[in-house]
Amino acid sequence: MKLRPVILCGGSGTRLWPLSRSRYPKQFMDLGGHSLFGDTLRRVQALPDTLPPVVVCNEDQRFLAAAQLQIAGFAAADIILEPVGRNTAPAIAAAALAAVDGLARPDAGQTGMPSRDDDAPLLLVLPSDHALRDPHAFAVAVGRAARLAAGGRLVTFGITPDSPKTGYGWIERGEVLPDGYAVRRFMEKPRLEDARAMLAQGGYYWNSGMFLFAPRVYLEELERHAPRMYEHVRKAFEGRRRDADFTRLETRAFTACPSDSIDYAVMEKTALSAVMPLDAGWSDVGSWEAIYAEADKDAEGNAFVGDVIAEGVENSYLHSSRRLVAALGVSGLVVVETGDAVLVADRKRSQEIRDIVGRLAQAGRVEKDTHLRVLRPWGWYESLALGERFQVKRIMVSPGATLSLQMHHHRAEHWVVVRGTGQITVGEERILLHEDQSTYIPLGRKHRLTNPGKLPLEIIEVQSGSYLGEDDIIRYEDDYGRGASSPA
Repeated sequence: MKLRPVILCGGSGTRLWPLSRSRYPKQFMDLGGHSLFGDTLRRVQALPDTLPPVVVCNEDQRFLAAAQLQIAGFAAADIILEPVGRNTAPAIAAAALAAVDGLARPDAGQTGMPSRDDDAPLLLVLPSDHALRDPHAFAVAVGRAARLAAGGRLVTFGITPDSPKTGYGWIERGEVLPDGYAVRRFMEKPRLEDARAMLAQGGYYWNSGMFLFAPRVYLEELERHAPRMYEHVRKAFEGRRRDADFTRLETRAFTACPSDSIDYAVMEKTALSAVMPLDAGWSDVGSWEAIYAEADKDAEGNAFVGDVIAEGVENSYLHSSRRLVAALGVSGLVVVETGDAVLVADRKRSQEIRDIVGRLAQAGRVEKDTHLRVLRPWGWYESLALGERFQVKRIMVSPGATLSLQMHHHRAEHWVVVRGTGQITVGEERILLHEDQSTYIPLGRKHRLTNPGKLPLEIIEVQSGSYLGEDDIIRYEDDYGRGASSPA
């Protein structure tokens, strides 16, 4: 039977700040030439009989996901956009309805429940921000779990524990099944003494958050155990609309949906739950300590990423994104540099970084949410300088891409081309600018920037005005389906 991966992109990864931000979460961040989301895509590509994935994410992440799917060669992947976060149970329900009904018919009307002889593929539900060191062991476990799921079981993958972790939920196995075990019970994050006892006794697993089941079985069990949630997701899916490469769930119904995890809504209540043991070097990569544990290290126990010089350093993780990081005579540290922030932390206390993020949120600091470089569907921009009534940006437009036709109420702009060729629309005038040429966009004038060439276009933009926020935008035309006042 074929598999349809469902990749969940929820969560903000606050414990991996400053590399992970709410609008650039940990699954997309660059870990030295790869990302956790990209690793997940490669993992499912290696499985046999696997269809293109369904990705469930939010508005801010949609172009990040689309870009990495394109790089991985998944041109036929489906991206479902949640208008608000409602945890994993509703997100998976939307993907299950999509697998049954097909995203190719967004106006097909009532979806209903699939019949017993439905031939929809099994759903392999994976978080996008986990790491696995042994893809072969994962593939073997998926093959065994598929046989259980084809027989009507809701299968969760239980990680064979190697230590008494208290930061994970645990699963106790029950009766032996042909290809795994029934679930006796799910447990919350245990006390240390309880975790030690379970590890010593055996028959317990860490809850990985990965699942495999037939979509109709999941939907039937969701309707049985969480009928209000099922009904809201069904209505949101029925009211969906297609927007370029994305499928948007209907906002009102989905917003009214109860928020709950698949564990609480279904897995802890159903009689069909099963657990498939998995020993594949799994990590939820929930902290810089976990990143350090997964990284390659030198003879002194150090892991370096980027431009790093170290002398007399041991057992440390040093990460440079843009500038040189130099360290001397330190041990057991995490140092992470980005364009606008530097983290220095005791490696053993890296779980507490969420407290720093909380203080950033209380202070209204933009460093909590965004990096200096902000990705857009047409390329990216980054802020070079910001002062009272002015801002300087560097803008890169990909070949063939175009910004929206837009206007600002509170700022004027100067554009200088530093590389490539730009087609500029200002009011009714359309001009072609080459390197070292510039133009001026008065406040209140419609304008647009297009890269007609085959090389990246880079410009320097100087903004001046009374308000320079990204929400000062009226959009008249857009190739990417964005609203009238969403960021450029």
